[in-house]
Amino acid sequence: MDFDLSDEQRLLRDTIRSFVDAEIRPVAREWEESGRYPHEIVAIMAEMGLFGLLVPEEFGGMAADMVSLAVVFEEISRGWMGIAGIIGSHSLSCWMIAQFGTAEQKTAYLPALASGERRTGIGLTEPGAGSDLQGIATTARRDGDHYVVTGRKTWITNARHADPLPVLVKTDSSARPAHRGMSVLLVDPASPGFEVLRDLPKLGYRGPETCELVLDDVRVPATSLLGGTEGRGLQQVLAALEKGRINIAARAVGVAQEAYDQALRYAGQREAFGQKISGFQAVQLKLADMAMKLQAARLLTYWAASQADAGRRADLESGLAKVYASEVAQECAFTAMQVHGGYGYSKEFTVERLYRDAPLMVIGEGTNDILRTVIAESLISRRGMIG
Repeated sequence: MDFDLSDEQRLLRDTIRSFVDAEIRPVAREWEESGRYPHEIVAIMAEMGLFGLLVPEEFGGMAADMVSLAVVFEEISRGWMGIAGIIGSHSLSCWMIAQFGTAEQKTAYLPALASGERRTGIGLTEPGAGSDLQGIATTARRDGDHYVVTGRKTWITNARHADPLPVLVKTDSSARPAHRGMSVLLVDPASPGFEVLRDLPKLGYRGPETCELVLDDVRVPATSLLGGTEGRGLQQVLAALEKGRINIAARAVGVAQEAYDQALRYAGQREAFGQKISGFQAVQLKLADMAMKLQAARLLTYWAASQADAGRRADLESGLAKVYASEVAQECAFTAMQVHGGYGYSKEFTVERLYRDAPLMVIGEGTNDILRTVIAESLISRRGMIG
C-alpha cells in the first residue's frame, strides 16, 4: 500500500500551503475576531480555481481526486478553518450537480460555479431537523410548471452568496418511507419569498456566514428539480455527504496539525524552572500523544479518500475518518491549550481559536453519535469487514 502523495498532489499541497502562509495567516486572527468577511481571500481562491475543485474539466473545473480535496482542506484549515467552509459546502453542491444534474443544469451552472463567478451551498438542516433529514418540514407543491416551496432552513453556510442554493424538500409529504417523497430543488435566491433572516452567532467557525433563511411560497421552475425526477433527493444528498465527511475529516486534520505545531513550537521556546518546558516529561507525553493521533487521523482520512477515488462505496470509511479525526482535533486543541498554560486562554495566541473551531467538526456533517450508529450498521452489514 502506497501512503505517499503523488507528485501532482505534493505540488498542490505546496501551492496551497504558500497561499495560506501569504494570504490567510497574516489576517486570520484580526478578521476572525472582528467577524469580517474575507472577500479578498475568496477572490484569490477563485483565481486559483479552488471553486472548481470537484467540477468536471469539461465545465472548466479541476476534477480533483478526493485525496487532493483532502489535502486542500487540510492545508487551508491549518491557517483558518473558517475559510475552508466557504469552498466546503460549495464543492459539495458542485459535486452533486455534476453527478446528478440534467445536461441543461450542468451547462447552466457548473462553468460559473467553477470560476467562482457564482457560489453555492446546500440547504438541508432545519430548526426541527438536523441529522434526521427525513424529518424535514419544508415542502414543495407542484403548481403547473413550477413548485411552490414553503419552509425554513438553518445553519446554512454561504446562504447570502449561494446562486443557486440546492434545497432539500418534500415533494410528496405522504410518501412512506419518507425518503421516497424527497427531492432537491436548485433555488434562485432572487426569487420572491426567499429571504435570509439573519447570520447566526457562533462560538467559532467565523469567516463564512452561517444563516437562517425562510422560503415563503417561493416559486421554483420544475426544470430546477435536480436530475429531473422526483423522489431521489435524499439519495443525492447522502451521496454528497459521503464526500463531505472526507472534507470535514480533512479540516479536522488541519486543525489538529496546527494545534500540534503551535504546542511543539511553544514548548521549545517557553522556559520554566530554568529549562525549556519541552524537557519536562509531562509535556513530552502530551506532544507524543498528539503526534500519534494526528498521523493516525491523517492516514484514516487519506484512506477514506482513496476508497472514494477507487469508485468504491465509502460511507463506512468516510464515517470512520470524520468521527476519529474530529475528536482528535478537539483533543489536540485542548492539549495545545494546556501546553501553553495561561497563554492558551488568550486571544493573542492561535490555540484559543483552534479550541473554538474544533467542536464544529464533531457536530457538522452528521453528529459523531449519529455517525457511530451508521458505522455500526455498516460493520454489521459487512460482517465486520473493513478495507
